[in-house]
Amino acid sequence: MVDEKRFDAAKDKIIGMERERPGIGTLQEKTVHAVMKNYYAPDESMHEVPIGGYVADIYTGERIIEIQNGNFYKIRGKLDAFLTEYPVTVVYPIPHKKWLIWIDEESGELTSRRKSPLTGSAYLAFAELYRIKNYLLNEKLCFRFPLLDVEEYRLLNGWSRDRKRGSSRYDRIPLSLYDEVVIERREDYLQFLPDGIPERFTSADLAKTAKIPARTAGLVLNILSYLDVTGRIGKKGRTYLYEVKI
Repeated sequence: MVDEKRFDAAKDKIIGMERERPGIGTLQEKTVHAVMKNYYAPDESMHEVPIGGYVADIYTGERIIEIQNGNFYKIRGKLDAFLTEYPVTVVYPIPHKKWLIWIDEESGELTSRRKSPLTGSAYLAFAELYRIKNYLLNEKLCFRFPLLDVEEYRLLNGWSRDRKRGSSRYDRIPLSLYDEVVIERREDYLQFLPDGIPERFTSADLAKTAKIPARTAGLVLNILSYLDVTGRIGKKGRTYLYEVKI
C-alpha cells in the first residue's frame, strides 16, 4: 500500500520542501535511489550495511532491501551472497508519468518542462526480471515496483540536430508515488494477466488486452511459463497457446 505521507517525508528530506529548479552544477545524481531508500527505511542506521562482502542498501535486521534503477545483471553477485542468509526485496522504481527538462551543458540553462506522451507500467520490469531469471524461483526473493511521477533532466548532448536524440539522462526527481506493484509469491504474477484475457490465449492476446508491446508480452509469458504460472497447451496456427496453471 502506498504511504503518501512517508513518501513526501522521504522526498522532502532529500530534495527539500521549497526546492528551486537547480542548475546543472547543483542537481544530485541518483535522487530517486536516495528518496526510495529513505521511503523504505526512514531510519538511516539501516542504510549501507556491509553484509557478506557487499554493502546492502537497507538491512532491517531481518530483511535486505536493494534499490535498483536497472541493469539487474549487476546484482547477481549480491543475490548469491544475500539469499543464502536473508530474504531479499529488490525495489525497481519505474517512471509512471514523466516531464522532460533539458539542460544546456555550456550555459547551464534549463528549458521549460514538457510532458512525455508515454505512461510507464510495471510491465517494464520484465526486461530486468529476465536478466535474473534463474533467481526468480527462490522463495526468499521479492520485488516491489513503485510507479513514480518524475521530472527527468537530460543533457542536450545527443547526435540529432536538436541534440535530443541519443542524449544522456542526468537525473530524475520524484514528484509523487502513484502506485506500487508487489510480488511476494508466485501467485502474485497473476496480476500481469489482465481481466478480459481469454481462458486460452496467445502472446498477441496478452499484448492487446494489457496494451503493451508484443515484445514485452513475449517477455511476460517467458517469465510466467518459467515460473509455471502459465503453460503452453498447443498452438493456434503458428502461435503458442497458453493457459493459467495455478
